[in-house]
Amino acid sequence: MIVTSRHEPVRRVRGLPTYPASLLAGAVLVALSACNQKQQAAAPVPQPPPEVSIVTVAPQPIPYVRDLPGRVAPVRVAEVRSRVSGLVVKRLFEQGSQVKEGDILYKIDPAPYEVELASAEAALARQEAALTLTIQQAERLETLLTKQTASQAQYDSAFAARKQAEAEVAGAKATRDRARLNLSWTDVRAPISGRIGRALLTEGTLIEKGTTGVLATIQQLDPIYVDITQSVGELNKLRRDLASGELSRLEHDAANVHLIMDDGALYPLAGRLLFSDVTADPSTGQVTLRVQFPNPHDELFPGMYVRARIKQGIDSDAIAVPQQAIQRTNDGKAEVWVVKVDDKVMLQPVEVGPVVGQNWLIRDGLKPGERVVTAGFQKITAGMQVKPVDVSPPADQAELKPRDADEADVAAPAQPASQVR
Repeated sequence: MIVTSRHEPVRRVRGLPTYPASLLAGAVLVALSACNQKQQAAAPVPQPPPEVSIVTVAPQPIPYVRDLPGRVAPVRVAEVRSRVSGLVVKRLFEQGSQVKEGDILYKIDPAPYEVELASAEAALARQEAALTLTIQQAERLETLLTKQTASQAQYDSAFAARKQAEAEVAGAKATRDRARLNLSWTDVRAPISGRIGRALLTEGTLIEKGTTGVLATIQQLDPIYVDITQSVGELNKLRRDLASGELSRLEHDAANVHLIMDDGALYPLAGRLLFSDVTADPSTGQVTLRVQFPNPHDELFPGMYVRARIKQGIDSDAIAVPQQAIQRTNDGKAEVWVVKVDDKVMLQPVEVGPVVGQNWLIRDGLKPGERVVTAGFQKITAGMQVKPVDVSPPADQAELKPRDADEADVAAPAQPASQVR
């Protein structure tokens, strides 16, 4: 028996169970809803364009730097030697100390030279006495000659004797001065100001006349020189670039050289390029450039090996992009991803120059205003539309700094023409 509501009609079908009409209608609605959900799930959902970091290419002044090997050399070097022979009786300096020009460094036994000086002074006194006598005789004969009581021959002989005595007095004075000079040389003085090294002779050493024994060495270390070398080919290319205007000259006497110490630290004071040598080393094909550095704290020692980072010119309208923006093809050619006006990316070949700082210089292939992708390469393909995010540095920070020393061997050479001789 089937029980139904009072108001719902019941339909009977032979062989099938009997259901209310409302229940059948609900089942149909549930089935249709499920079909709609499946169709919606199967339809693809559009994805937003991927974000990529970009820099906007802009011309900027970029210095051309070059890291070159160099050796530290003193500005002045003087070997302390004795001008007279004798026994060294005293050393008056501290080894490794700073000395001034004229300071007494050694004393040589002065006794023999004091005796020589006394003898020379005595000989001078004798000659002066003889000169006084000849002068008196010449004057007396001159008076007698006017009275015609002496002959002209007598007067001429007296006058000649006077001149001879005057010459002997002059010779005696020279002998005295030489003896006095030899006595003063028993005080061995510093010929220049600078730092003195170790004492090469000690008290009690006998210095023989004519020997070349060195007592000590003085070196002037502030300022100090650094002699660096550069190939002739690089120097000639630099001159051509300066002559053509591709590079701008640095200001005259500008401090354009920095030193990299052996531990990688940067020497805090900048140096100034003085000149380049006019002769190339035939064995290496390199020329020497001399740089002068201040050295107030004696941090630079003669003979030290250093690397000199030299700013040799400025490219006033250079174009550069971060190193990570450069992509390489299978054959090693450089290319970059460029975002076009419609925000679609394309690969564009470029010609790269040296590395400066963290950037590649671009010689050809990019124009000012173009947008170059620097990050997000794994999300893009050619022709894809992207969402660019500009990460270009502010204008006041756009100038590139010299790159790390380990990468400096590929930097282009440059140098002001006023300093290339």
